[in-house]
Amino acid sequence: MTVNPPYRADIVGSFLRPESLKAARADAEAGRIGPDELRAVEDREIAALVSRQAESGLRVATDGEFRRSWWHFDFFDGLDGVSVIDTDHGLPFQGAATKQKAVQVNGRIGFSAHPMLAHWRALKPLADAAGVQPKFSLPSPTVLDFRVEPANLVAAEYGSRDDYVDDLVQAYRDAIAAFYAEGARYLQLDDTAWAYLCSDTELERARTERGIETDGLGERYASILTRVLEGKPDDLVVGTHICRGNFRSTWISSGGYEPIAENLFSVPYDAYFLEYDSERAGGFEPLRFLAPGEQTVVLGLVTSKSGELEPADEITRRVDEASRFADLGQLALSPQCGFASTEEGNVLTEDEQWAKVRHVVDIAADVWK
Repeated sequence: MTVNPPYRADIVGSFLRPESLKAARADAEAGRIGPDELRAVEDREIAALVSRQAESGLRVATDGEFRRSWWHFDFFDGLDGVSVIDTDHGLPFQGAATKQKAVQVNGRIGFSAHPMLAHWRALKPLADAAGVQPKFSLPSPTVLDFRVEPANLVAAEYGSRDDYVDDLVQAYRDAIAAFYAEGARYLQLDDTAWAYLCSDTELERARTERGIETDGLGERYASILTRVLEGKPDDLVVGTHICRGNFRSTWISSGGYEPIAENLFSVPYDAYFLEYDSERAGGFEPLRFLAPGEQTVVLGLVTSKSGELEPADEITRRVDEASRFADLGQLALSPQCGFASTEEGNVLTEDEQWAKVRHVVDIAADVWK
C-alpha cells in the first residue's frame, strides 16, 4: 500500500448523518438548543465516525461533513464578499430539486477567519489518535465561478466575472496556506464545474438559463486552479473530486471526460478522484493525458448512490481496463462520491454505507498486493 495519500483505498469525504445529529440540527434551527449543545453532538458523532473509518481499514478519515448542510454553500458563505442567498430555483437534479439557494458576490472576495478552520482543528486530533490521515474537503473555486449568475454579481468592486478572478485565486491560496499552517497535509477541492463541461445539455442550460458565457471555460478553469496551486508546499497533497451531482442519490450531468481531459490533467493536482460508477462517465481513454509518474487517479468504481455491492471481480476487471491507459501504480480506488453531499444523504442505510467502504478496502488490498 502507498505510504502517503492518496491511498489505494480512499474516500471522497461525506457520510450519512446519524439520526442524533439530524435531530440536534433540527432542534438548533427551531431554537430549542443553542450552538454549544449542537456542537457537543457534532463532536461526539464525528469522534465516533473517525473511529469507524479506522476500524473499516481506511488509512484516511474525514469529519463526514457533519457540521455542514451543503458540501459547497457552507464554505462559500464563510468567504469575505460572498453570501448564500434565497432564490426562486434550486439545482435541477434528475427527478429531484434542492433547496432554493444561490451564491451572491457582494464585496471583495477573500479568506479570513473562516469557521471551517475550527472544523479542521477539531478533526485533526481525532484522526491522529486513531492513527489515520486526516483529510479535509473544500469546494473548488471553479464551482463558485460557475454558480455565480450575472444577476448575483453585485459587488461594486467587480464590473464583470473576469474582474474577480485575481481575488478568487488569492482567497484560495490564503485558504490553503491557513489550513497548512494548522497542520493539514491532505486537502481536496470538490468540483462539479468540470463535469458540466462534459455535458452539452448543462452547457446549454448555463448559457440560456443563467447567462453564463461557456466558451473557453476549460482553459479558464485550468488557469485558475493552476494559479491557486502554484507554490504549494511539497508535503501538502491536494486532490480534486470531479462530480456529476449527488443529491438524494440523483445526479445532474452526464458525459465522459474526453472534452475536458487535456485541460483537467494539466492542473498540477496530486490526485484526481473521478467518478466511474456508471456509463454516464464514459470510458477510461481520457486517462492517457495523465502525467506519467506524477499524479494519481482514484477510480470511483463503487457507487455511493445505492446500497447494492458491485461484484468484486467486476471492479477488479475495470481497474485492469483503466490500467491500459494509465499505469497501475498511478491508480487507486474509492467510492464514486460521498454518501451525503447534503445533509439529506443518499438513499442507502448506514450498514450499506460501511459495507461499501469495506468493499473498497478489500478490493484495493487484493489489486495492489
